[in-house]
Amino acid sequence: MIISTANPHVKHIRSLAADRKERRRERLVVLEGVRLVADALAHDAQLTLALYAPEQLETTTEGVSLLEQLEQGTFAQPATPQVIAAAAETVHPQGVVALARWPERVAERPGIILVVEATQDPGNLGTLLRSAEAVGVAQVLCTVGTVDVYSPKVVRAAMGAHFRLSVEQDLAWEEVAGRLASVDHVYAADAGATMPYHAADWRQPCALIVGNEAHGLSGQARDTATRMIGIPMQGSAESLNVAVAGSVILFEALRQRTRGRT
Repeated sequence: MIISTANPHVKHIRSLAADRKERRRERLVVLEGVRLVADALAHDAQLTLALYAPEQLETTTEGVSLLEQLEQGTFAQPATPQVIAAAAETVHPQGVVALARWPERVAERPGIILVVEATQDPGNLGTLLRSAEAVGVAQVLCTVGTVDVYSPKVVRAAMGAHFRLSVEQDLAWEEVAGRLASVDHVYAADAGATMPYHAADWRQPCALIVGNEAHGLSGQARDTATRMIGIPMQGSAESLNVAVAGSVILFEALRQRTRGRT
């Protein structure tokens, strides 16, 4: 059992959590918490390391189930709760911290493409990924300037969506435009648009572009879009949070694809 908070594994996890360049060089993602680690294992993620505190995991049914899996893995090592706390970023860690290989990009399939342009907040990006996975989005394309897809905060907010989505990041607009060349409709969410989001035909091959929280859509995003769409509101707010707006539109797309436009 690991008892020292200065253990090399702890230092490695903390370094990866803090350093985007190191995450990219090693192509590793930090996972914290019972649900996230269990979900990764359920979707055949390749874990390279897991530190777990047996006494913490034994306090819940979900933890016990995960403990049984970890005890069988050569990548997993028991540790004290103090070691887990030293390795984790969260205030109240749940007894497990792990490293996993970046998931291989899922083969492209028909469906909606979500383009995320320069979204900066990890929580917003994580929420967008979670909604995209729930809706069945085919691909998520993140442009240059978007927060790191594998930032620990993004990963926690996405709740395992990384292992069920095809996600790419650091794409130039020329690359994005190439990916959208075969799409019939490229809609861009804009607070000033006159066309409501529910008037769009989401049953056809289409894409949705959502922009930066502070500055909205860039000129390149507007040039790429074929139509601007907005969310009608009755209150005094000028616009919605990008994660909320994107999620509202994506679930309308799901509604149309499953029930038609009525």
